[in-house]
Amino acid sequence: MDQIKINLSEQDMPRQWYNVLPDLADPLAPPLDPETRKPLAPDRLEAIFPKALIEQEMSAQRWIDIPEPILEIYRLFRPSPLVRARRLEQAIGTKARIYYKNESVSPAGSHKPNTAIAQAYYNKQEGVRRLATETGAGQWGTALSFACKMFDMECTVYMVRCSYDQKPYRGIIIRTYGGDVYPSPSSRTSIGRQMLEKDPDSGGSLGLAISEAVEDAATHGDTKYALGSVLNHVVLHQTITGLEVKKQLEMAGEKPDILVGCVGGGSNFGGLVLPYMPEKMDGQKIRFVAVEPQACPTLTKGRFAYDFGDMARQTPLLKMYTLGHAYFPPPIHAGGLRYHGESPIVSHIARHGFVEARAYFQNEVFDAARLFMQAEGFLPAPETSHAIKATIDLAREAEPGQVIVFLYSGHGLLDLGSYDAYLRGDLQDKAFTDDEIAEALKDCPQL
Repeated sequence: MDQIKINLSEQDMPRQWYNVLPDLADPLAPPLDPETRKPLAPDRLEAIFPKALIEQEMSAQRWIDIPEPILEIYRLFRPSPLVRARRLEQAIGTKARIYYKNESVSPAGSHKPNTAIAQAYYNKQEGVRRLATETGAGQWGTALSFACKMFDMECTVYMVRCSYDQKPYRGIIIRTYGGDVYPSPSSRTSIGRQMLEKDPDSGGSLGLAISEAVEDAATHGDTKYALGSVLNHVVLHQTITGLEVKKQLEMAGEKPDILVGCVGGGSNFGGLVLPYMPEKMDGQKIRFVAVEPQACPTLTKGRFAYDFGDMARQTPLLKMYTLGHAYFPPPIHAGGLRYHGESPIVSHIARHGFVEARAYFQNEVFDAARLFMQAEGFLPAPETSHAIKATIDLAREAEPGQVIVFLYSGHGLLDLGSYDAYLRGDLQDKAFTDDEIAEALKDCPQL
């Protein structure tokens, strides 16, 4: 195939999201009430989520229509292109064919608006005035502040402090959209103040920032909480990427042999691979490769168990791969991948052997990012660079003619401080021993 960029027309953009839950041979373990430890009643979530999203979270409907107001905003940047990375192929000397789904073309520069727009819409429909959320590297906070502005809503973002300091331009964009952004731990919440008393210099974590955002939402009647990954409805909204990839590969006369995505909470990876789950379960040989940092090795070293999604133990208990809700990952520059838990859906299919997981150190990831940039011309986010590193390794191992597709989840134009540290040789590679991880897992509930 000679074409380098495969574009869909607006008419070809998917009009429905794909829900994998009805197609799973074994159902997901139910979320548990944090107080009773029994299956969670849906109405218990109404303090922080609108009813429409709660319904999607637990839906048994395979295809869910995308409302026209959401499609209207999607059309600002969707469908996104599928690109043949010919120069990267040449640079590494592979006979495999590499494609990447470029989600960096969105206003926020990442895949995150796919769910941010949907969540803002459903909250607006139920009269919510403000959304509170957390963000790691800032991509989710940027996406939600953009989405809230599209629906004339307010947005409050708790950004993990180490990323807040590393990536100041994310905060500038959030505020320019009209959102408010605070470093977490903050003095705005009780859990934030408790952490600051223990450690005034705390770099924070996504689990802590989630606790702050949930507390904010639960204590204000006009506010709901929005989550950028992990939960079923978030992964559902992201399936638009995989559905577009299927159409684009069909246009190119290709079938994927390997699908690759970075994993933090699991939404971009799940969005890419889940539309291929029916084929995978029917026995087609498609590899799903999830890539994470060695500093936060949830799938490669975590435990499959019920755990809280946040440090303050306010969220429902989810059955997932986890490093323990109190786990504080090192302040690596891929802030969006510094989460202790994994999406229950991604965890479930990984537990059943459908997913391969790889973990890398940040210096080798930045090496891959630099190679990609010098070959293809575009600067990837540190998170995206994990997928690039795995893709390069897989392509070097691949048989001639194999097709590898990775999700280019976001650009790195606001991550130049990270690249500066890399070029100076200041990046430190961090990994935790099995003993340290076992210690972090001791706080998991014993169920």
